[in-house]
Amino acid sequence: MTSANLSFPRQHARTQRFTLGAPRAFTVSPDETRVIFLRSASGTDRTNRLWVLDPVSGQERLVADPEALLGGSAERLSPQERARRERTREGSAGIVSYAVDAAAELAAFALSGKVYVAELRAGTARALPVPGPVIDPRPSPDGRHIAYVSKGALRIVGAEGDGDRALAEPEDAHVTYGLAEFIAAEEMHRFRGFWWSPDSDRLLVARADDSPVQRWWIADPAHPERRPTEVAYPAAGTANADVRLFVTDLEGARTEVVWDRAAFPYLAQVHWSSAGAPLLLVQARDQRSQRYLAVDPESGETRIVHVDEDPVWLDLFGGVPAWAPDGRLVRIVDEGGARVLAVGDRPLTGAQLHVQAVLDIGDSDILISAVAGEEAAAPEIGESHVYRVNELGIERISEGVGVHSAVRSGDLTVLVSATPDEPGSAAWVVRDGKRLVRIASFAQEPVLSAGVTLTEGGARRIPCAVLLPTGYQESDGPLPVLMDPYGGPHGRRVVAAHNAHLTSQWFADQGFAVVVADGRGAPGRSPAWEKAVRDNLVLTMEDQVEALHGLAGRFPLDLSRVAIRGWSFGGYLAGLAVLRRPDVFHAAVVGAPVTDQRLYDTHYTERYLGDPARQPEVYAYNSLITDDGLSEAAEQVRPMLIVHGMGDDNVVVAHALRLSSALLAAGRPHEVLPLSGVTHMTPQEQVAENLLLLQVDFLKRSLGLSGV
Repeated sequence: MTSANLSFPRQHARTQRFTLGAPRAFTVSPDETRVIFLRSASGTDRTNRLWVLDPVSGQERLVADPEALLGGSAERLSPQERARRERTREGSAGIVSYAVDAAAELAAFALSGKVYVAELRAGTARALPVPGPVIDPRPSPDGRHIAYVSKGALRIVGAEGDGDRALAEPEDAHVTYGLAEFIAAEEMHRFRGFWWSPDSDRLLVARADDSPVQRWWIADPAHPERRPTEVAYPAAGTANADVRLFVTDLEGARTEVVWDRAAFPYLAQVHWSSAGAPLLLVQARDQRSQRYLAVDPESGETRIVHVDEDPVWLDLFGGVPAWAPDGRLVRIVDEGGARVLAVGDRPLTGAQLHVQAVLDIGDSDILISAVAGEEAAAPEIGESHVYRVNELGIERISEGVGVHSAVRSGDLTVLVSATPDEPGSAAWVVRDGKRLVRIASFAQEPVLSAGVTLTEGGARRIPCAVLLPTGYQESDGPLPVLMDPYGGPHGRRVVAAHNAHLTSQWFADQGFAVVVADGRGAPGRSPAWEKAVRDNLVLTMEDQVEALHGLAGRFPLDLSRVAIRGWSFGGYLAGLAVLRRPDVFHAAVVGAPVTDQRLYDTHYTERYLGDPARQPEVYAYNSLITDDGLSEAAEQVRPMLIVHGMGDDNVVVAHALRLSSALLAAGRPHEVLPLSGVTHMTPQEQVAENLLLLQVDFLKRSLGLSGV
């Protein structure tokens, strides 16, 4: 069946949201002669292959093909690798990540539990004879060794397969060396647990002991013959894993890195480059204080380089902390009401930009991703751009309305751009502002086109996206409304990119005016905007109401028929909406919601709501299942469809079951759709497709639109 014959739900599911076949995970070699990347063979092929592009000729070479390397055998994943992919939200197959040496001549990757290395100039790949299953293999900067994790031990092997040995072995089943613990991977975006020295003679190795962490068991009731899976889950107010760090040489001798772990238990980031000593970012548990520490690799002693403090919380950012070539500290900090790039003690940006991440640190400038700040001359709703920053000023290098990002080495950049008017994204190799070659994408063309209007709603100028049915005319009259938010921290939904709005457009084509609103708490505006939700996540729902009413005068919105749908935080938001504002919202699809804040993890929940032992009333107010959550404000009972994956180890299904129990006890009718064997990602094709269809059916029934 061709893409033209597929329904949108089936195409959307089969293409994994149109990500398959698109190039990704770019690396530019320091000599600027190679661009390395991953890409599958088509828009429906889940298996990623490793490619190398010549930026001058545009010629591509296939370096590693999983089908050839595995001899046609099916890929096998260990439980540890499945958990790692769940943390990174990785739904594809084959080579899903890789690491290279300093010269980008040797790549290492895991495939079906084995270590493979690829010579990027020669275009050959081979397996190394090491014990498995293997996780996260990484070459040393000089390309002579590969470090990797197997069964909780950090091991090392020569690039030719010689001298395999353990550098650090777990003392018991609760200990791992070289892996990120759950909370680091899920919430800090630290997916690694070991780091090579720039001289390739030793490593920094994290040791995680999860024995203090409470145990939960996740069962699949559809398969009672299977044992439940034991999960060490650090819920709010409970113990985290104990994380330590060691400097380890290539023979296994190690020295512990010393800092005040009682006061700063979170190992948030690690950086080790030739520009300075190993650099750590450690956070206090309340995330209101953090220290940048330089490590003496010989003694393990640390010295304080810088201290950040914030009365609300401190965020973590990609690419920092790091050393500039001259040895100054590079960081992103909230200062003077803005989120700025600072080098040493000097901020290099101001209120005109809201810095998101550091993309590259060059000899004479720093490449950053940023959005226009609140003091920008004109609003750039949903946009994100790439800028060069140095002591002389700021230069935007991305062009046109859209969402842009980049990878750079030297003067060669891969610039990836998504725009509202074109599906997918374009990856261009650029030098000195000149486009050299576009990297081919095999992603499918969607069978529908998103006609999104980016605007602002309400007195707070809440960023919004509005989508109407294809071909809608004013004479068609007002439309039932579907609010379609994520609406919370870390989840920017109102973006100037086409594919981000395809599902919303499909819902619009079922007869709805769809509104996506990024209220307070959502990223991409200002620190104050994001931090307004401290102790009060309910504000996110109030902003959905304000956005809705603010748009009603400009768009054909029938406020007597308003539904809301969401997943994860968006599911929580949907539940809040119908329980606390049934005067506004008339039906809700509540997907994988956090209903009891005490059941979600430490680093996330405590950042926003504090310690549940000290602020139980805050947790009660922000819960869906307490008296605050099931308030008597809603004598009007609104239809609610609760959807949850039974295999979810992030937002466990207990959230949905407790909500259902509380609703039943309160005499509130509702529907529950359990998804057997499904995790937080819902990657299965049939599940993803039918979930969309079932939601439309529920929404039309609930709003009295069954005949529409």
